[in-house]
Amino acid sequence: MPQTIAVAGKGGVGKTTLTGMLIQYLVDKKKGPILAVDADANSNLNEVLGVEVDMTLGDIREEIAKAELSDKSPIPVGMSKQDYAEFKFDSALVEEDDYDLLVMGHTQGKGCYCFVNGLLSTQVARHSQGYNYIVVDNEAGMEHISRGILPNVDIVILVSDCSRRGVQAVGRIARLIPECGLKPKKVGLIVNRAPGGFLNDGIQEEIQKQELTLLGVVPQDEGVYEFDSAGTPTTELPSDNPVRLALYKIIDSLEL
Repeated sequence: MPQTIAVAGKGGVGKTTLTGMLIQYLVDKKKGPILAVDADANSNLNEVLGVEVDMTLGDIREEIAKAELSDKSPIPVGMSKQDYAEFKFDSALVEEDDYDLLVMGHTQGKGCYCFVNGLLSTQVARHSQGYNYIVVDNEAGMEHISRGILPNVDIVILVSDCSRRGVQAVGRIARLIPECGLKPKKVGLIVNRAPGGFLNDGIQEEIQKQELTLLGVVPQDEGVYEFDSAGTPTTELPSDNPVRLALYKIIDSLEL
């Protein structure tokens, strides 16, 4: 079974950047094959990785749901809805040399997607057998994983910026994890964008108050900002970049 790593945190803390670099770490360490899952509707994991995405699972859910209400169904005559969904699912998987990317996206319409979500769960499980790791760039909460769309989560990495509000937010997420029925082997916090790579006493006190396990600290760095502004994938940061060095050291400690 693949090892599943979920990365979560409130928006704007650099969660997606760190997720992309985690995937790059696994690639560099020859840990593949890897399935990267962008499960944040507001996320841009593909841009961090430098990958083009034409279709998301949300698009497929929407298309099939609308097909059930339309006289002009896109499903070819003689093909079942399940077979059509499987065909579309396969086309939504972006295949790279060292990893594959699946973007969940979101739906615009209303109504119940129970059938399609169940089908997607089955398909993710089928595809996941071919991977050593599944890395999920998660939304702020853990609800959609608890709905069974993804396999069990082995490691949850919480990401916060260097602020009390950020630490309090991931503290709430940490308390939500058991409520969602998840039983990860490890849950830990990475504090991102810390000035000079250090935490002051106030932030350290808040981490203790929230009963969070600190995995490590990633410094604030202009290189990440410059790459993002230029539209350059941050996975291409040089090997001596302080963010890459700090994050790789943290991941080393996880002994993946």
